[in-house]
Order: sequence, then C-alpha cells, then structure tokens
Amino acid sequence: MKTSLRAYLKRGSVASVATMGATALLLTSCGAPPEAGSPTATATDYTSCIVSDSGGFDDQSFNQSSYEGLKKAETELGIKVNQVESQSNNDFEPNLRAMVTAGCDLTLTIGFLLGDATKTQAAANPDSHFAIIDFGYNPPLSNVKPIIYDTAQAAFLAGYLAAGTTKTGTVATFGGIKIPTVTIFMDGYADGVKYYNEKKGTSVKVLGWDKAAQDGSFTGDFTKQDVGKQLTQNFLDQGADIVMPVAGPVGKGAGAALTEAKAAGKDVKLIWVDSDGFLTAPEYKDIMLSSVMKLMGEAVQTVVKEDKEGKFTNTPYVGTLANDGVQLAPFHSFDSQVPADLKSELDQLKKDIVDGKVKVESAASPKA
Repeated sequence: MKTSLRAYLKRGSVASVATMGATALLLTSCGAPPEAGSPTATATDYTSCIVSDSGGFDDQSFNQSSYEGLKKAETELGIKVNQVESQSNNDFEPNLRAMVTAGCDLTLTIGFLLGDATKTQAAANPDSHFAIIDFGYNPPLSNVKPIIYDTAQAAFLAGYLAAGTTKTGTVATFGGIKIPTVTIFMDGYADGVKYYNEKKGTSVKVLGWDKAAQDGSFTGDFTKQDVGKQLTQNFLDQGADIVMPVAGPVGKGAGAALTEAKAAGKDVKLIWVDSDGFLTAPEYKDIMLSSVMKLMGEAVQTVVKEDKEGKFTNTPYVGTLANDGVQLAPFHSFDSQVPADLKSELDQLKKDIVDGKVKVESAASPKA
C-alpha cells in the first residue's frame, strides 16, 4: 500500500505555487480526468484541498484515511482536488498559504499539530473555509469546522479485548507525542483493561501508560520507527504479548518488533489505531488482532459535500460509538481465536457505552 500510494502521489500535474527559501513548494493536482460521459465528468468550479502533517499521505494511518476520503469525494462529487505533503512542522503555514493562494474552497488540515497554523490562516482569510481533523477551538472559529473523535470509547473496547486475549497477563501501549489526540487512546485502552480486571477478578497489567499520572512511554515524534521498535522490544522483554502503538508511522516499528518476535516463536499481537490496520498495513496482518478506528474518510466526504452544497457550518463533527465515528475493527485472521463469549461481551459493552451505562472518561475527550 505504501509503495503504490507513494508512486501514485508522485504522478499528476505539478505547479509551483510558493517558495520556501531555495526550495519550491509544489502543489499537486491529482487524479486523472474522468472519461467523457462518466457520472463525474461534469465540470465544477469547486476545489477542495488537503495538507498533511509530516507523516504524509501514505502513513497507513490518519493522514492516509483522510486523503482517501477526499479522493472518494473527488470521484463521487466531481470536484477538483489539490494536495500538499508537509515534510516537517515548519511546512504547515507555507503549505496552508499555498492552498489559499491556489483558490481552494475548503482546505482540510490533518492532525492536532496543525491547529495553530490552521487558526492563523483562517483568521487571515475569513472568506475561506477550513476543516481540521483532531483539533477543536475554544472559542470556535467561524470558518473552521473541527472533525474530532472520542476515541477513548473504541480504545476502551480494545483494552477489554487485549485483557481478554492476553496469554501472559501483560499488555502495552505507547505514544508518539504526548498530545491529547494520542493520550485519549491510551486512557481508553488502560481503562478497558481495568474494567476487564474488575469484571473478571484478573490482574492484567498495562505497560507504557499510567492514566492517573498521565504519564507513560513516548517516542517524541511520529517518524522514528526505530525508537518505536525498541520500545516494543522493551515491552516484550517485560512479558507483554499485545501492543497498541498510538504513533502514526512509528507504529510500523512496533509491527516490525512483533513480527520478529512471532518469527522467533512468540505468540504476540498488534492493535493498530486510526484505520483498520489489516487493510492499511497488510504487512502486519499476521499479527493484527484488531484496530481502534476513526472513520475519518467518511467524515471528510460528508464535510466536503456539505460545503460544496453551501451548507458549511463550524459546528464540530464528533465521532463516537453511537454514530459509528469510532469503531473497533473486525478481528479478521484472529476471528476464530477470539472466544465467542468475549465477542458477546464486547458487543454488550459497546451498547452499554452508547447507552451511558458504562462511562468512558478521558481528559482529552471532546467537550462538544
């Protein structure tokens, strides 16, 4: 997936739209024009644009899911799409300025780290519309729509699943950067394990995160896969057999460590985040127990469609278990290994969370 998507992104017409020092910032208009007579062949003046964080559009995680949602909107709505990948945090504002200069009707920015840059450009361009994934504003900005998720709810299910399937009695998690959109997963995961212990009288341990102290293991960025691999190896050395990285592309480091451990004869499993890792990171499907998904692609499609139809609002979209904005992914290859009674408990637990019978709380949960 990574190689093919990266190759795809390098195709298409490229125009220079801004300059950063000696290096030109390139804006790519992607996608071949529809064939004559196709449903999307009707010309449109509407352009939606997207700016990644440093993970890029082939991160097998939240950037990729968001990008794929916009590409589906391009096909289904017949809109134009422009995109630019950020190589570092310093690229955020120049990339956003390039999108405004290019005449984008709606610019999507991906990730918590683009919060400040999006706010700056939104204030400077009040007639332009923006949407940002994983960031909310207080007070709200009139021309920015936040797309946010209560991922603690789905991560709670993942923690319960991990506690119910561990063979060693020890599971683990780690983050990329200690920001709310990362720690919310870790809070839910730890609480899911705790809830299982309370219900079953067990004592499954969680390595890598102490919810009460709001402290744990982090790689410090979303790029250093070798650090993610070493952290995972440390967890394995301490007896963990299930690991949930919340670190974008750094999750591949965890996947590599677990793959090596499996090859050495260990019964280990991986829980992915943001997307269904079995589909987006298929190189790890042999160890992929499940994933904590944020349905970003669907939200992106909805927001773009509403804006194109003149229905833009700054009211946040909040993904929850109740509206299927967050979900626990299917077990795929491990389906037969997850006991039927555990599956039933997870189904009931989801209902109880939706109904408010089980409270899932995180300081990072959306307040909207």
